[in-house]
Amino acid sequence: MDVAAVETFTSVLAIAAAALAVSVVVGALLRSRSTAVDDVMTAVDDAALWLAFLVAASATLGSLYFSEVADYVPCRLCWYQRICMYPLSVILLVAAIRRDRAVRWYVVPLATIGAGISIYHYTIEWRPSLEAGVCGVGPESCTTIWFREFGFVTLPFMALCGFVAVLALSLATRGPGRELDDADVRPDVST
Repeated sequence: MDVAAVETFTSVLAIAAAALAVSVVVGALLRSRSTAVDDVMTAVDDAALWLAFLVAASATLGSLYFSEVADYVPCRLCWYQRICMYPLSVILLVAAIRRDRAVRWYVVPLATIGAGISIYHYTIEWRPSLEAGVCGVGPESCTTIWFREFGFVTLPFMALCGFVAVLALSLATRGPGRELDDADVRPDVST
């Protein structure tokens, strides 16, 4: 498989992760208004940890492909994003196996920090003048754009989509076995 095909494929995966994140958040907000939405969200709740693991593992494997196979040299901000994403793969796999929803306490800080770094990195790709001396020059510069798929998808954008999807799946779902609290109970409208 050539590098251009992988760039396109991973860009589509990133957009799908962003769409998943938006869908999960919207579903969480609307779940008490519709039985159909609640049924879909219950299915997402049951799979949320596995989905979050798949997102983090895909992002990890994608970043390794681009640096080790495609020979894209990671900049300093890329390394910081990796420091946040790589452990998420392992943490989420263990949590999914154990069905441990308390993993939020570990996942949310890492994903939030990673998302913040990704936002800054993506911003300076578009506006290099905002770079505050964090990175060097040449191929290791944080403003180097290795590819821009569909006119907007770059490596930091893909990382951002991964972090946002992990956050949405960690925060906007109830998880298996979680009891409903008063705010989650729908009024009975069958009368």
